[in-house]
Amino acid sequence: IADGEFKLKGQLYKLAQNDNGNHLHGGLKGFDKRVWTSTISQQAGIPVLKLFYLSKDGEEGYPGNLSITVTYSLTDENELTIAYEATTDKPTILNPTHHSYFNLAGEGEGDILDHQLWINADRFTPVREGLIPTGELRDVTDTPMDFSDITRIGERINDKDHQLDLGLGYDHNWVLNDWDGSLRLAVSLYEPFFGRFMEVLTTEPGMQFYSGNFLDGSVIGKSGKNYHHRSALCLEA
Repeated sequence: IADGEFKLKGQLYKLAQNDNGNHLHGGLKGFDKRVWTSTISQQAGIPVLKLFYLSKDGEEGYPGNLSITVTYSLTDENELTIAYEATTDKPTILNPTHHSYFNLAGEGEGDILDHQLWINADRFTPVREGLIPTGELRDVTDTPMDFSDITRIGERINDKDHQLDLGLGYDHNWVLNDWDGSLRLAVSLYEPFFGRFMEVLTTEPGMQFYSGNFLDGSVIGKSGKNYHHRSALCLEA
């Protein structure tokens, strides 16, 4: 959120400027740093995890008591489903997403530059300094942002391009084609060495692709392996 503030119904709300003067990931203690109440159940023999959190009025500067539930479930088709629901007692803004890191070669197994990516989008949202979208919806044609045909991620990531310079690689939102709010295929990702393949479906209008540009080896993962530059990617609907 640009400059850590927004106006809603004529009122100005001030938020933490925790990212070079802007507001990122919900602030100093966003939802990813909160303890949620968890419930595990079974639906037709398949495990379902529900996480609930109450964000109280004024938390991190946002208006309204916000009750949010995130439900994780698995299907027999080898799908992971993530569903968000929220209610609030005041007008507010909310944009939750999924920020897991993926490397289809395996955790800590090199970079993701040989992964092949397709995004169902003919446009993206350019950014200015600080990775704040300008409001323009720009055609991807003849730019490094064109993943309308499946393309190796590393093919153009180091091209001399102003948008890549600003993000130190890919850290942009793609405008999904023909969005109508229905669940639809947005992304496919393929890792050619092991042959692993992933599809991302979403009801949302945009897809942020982040190529792990700020990973620097300082983070140690679940298997004791360091996460180095571009060793994983995120697909945030």
